[in-house]
Amino acid sequence: MSISARKSKVSVKDFSPGFSSSLRPGEMSNLFPDILAGRSFKRLVESIVTARRRDKQVIFMLGGHVVKTGVSPLLIDLLEADVITGVAMNGAAAIHDLEIAMWGETSEDVEEALADGVFGMTSETASFMNSAIEDAFKGTQGMGEALGKALTSARAPFGKKSLIACCYRKDVPLTVHVAIGTDVTHQHPDASGQAIGETSMRDFRLFVSLIEKIRHGVVLNVGSAVILPEVFLKALAIVRNRGTSFWPLTTANLDAIQHYRPVKNVVERPTGIGKGSVGITLTGHHELMIPLLTASILHRLKRP
Repeated sequence: MSISARKSKVSVKDFSPGFSSSLRPGEMSNLFPDILAGRSFKRLVESIVTARRRDKQVIFMLGGHVVKTGVSPLLIDLLEADVITGVAMNGAAAIHDLEIAMWGETSEDVEEALADGVFGMTSETASFMNSAIEDAFKGTQGMGEALGKALTSARAPFGKKSLIACCYRKDVPLTVHVAIGTDVTHQHPDASGQAIGETSMRDFRLFVSLIEKIRHGVVLNVGSAVILPEVFLKALAIVRNRGTSFWPLTTANLDAIQHYRPVKNVVERPTGIGKGSVGITLTGHHELMIPLLTASILHRLKRP
């Protein structure tokens, strides 16, 4: 059999073009080969750009490590450029973002603090967050909006580095999805299960309203292994139960390790229904992937 007649999976036409000294930072993805993850990365960028040009939803679901890796300013750049239309966080992401906004530091040494009996016992964090949640509970706000309002009212010294503060200022929906007992603020006596549960439930309903408009949009799960993939699946279930079609859509899971629930609940199950949907997995460190993704999106948006 001749190689010319054989079907080959890899072609030189898909190779990286090689480095050029004229390459600009936003063009880094041009170096990626059109193969495997290189192709998936470029497809994700195009999906996001296309969605925003068509005024469709682009929702980022964020785990705590995303904030801890220092990439919030890049996500804020995407918010300022009106690329991100909604943000969902788990409780850990909200806590880290709040601590960064108020005190410019976060993330304690768990092993050392646990041995000393002080893990999660920081008074300022719990007092600020639990108070904001209690105030929201007495009104009609969800947890995300309440934290944004509290940070704004407190004139958070590092508010420009805060996703919560940015979303509040730009009126971008930000929802916080809490599992009782998973966050350090729940260890404190001023934590109200009633207030936490009700305000997080309000945020879940808000999130469902965003997912109801996700058709032709994009959902990215970045760094949440369990909570947000489950929240996303339940939101889709409600949308479909109402008779609304959510496909076609693009979903992506970005993490250093591909876990079961994000792959199933974000990448595979939602895109296996209907036609035209795409599920993407990109494996890598947030502190490398998010800068690449942000630069590529913003550069691509400048082109016709």
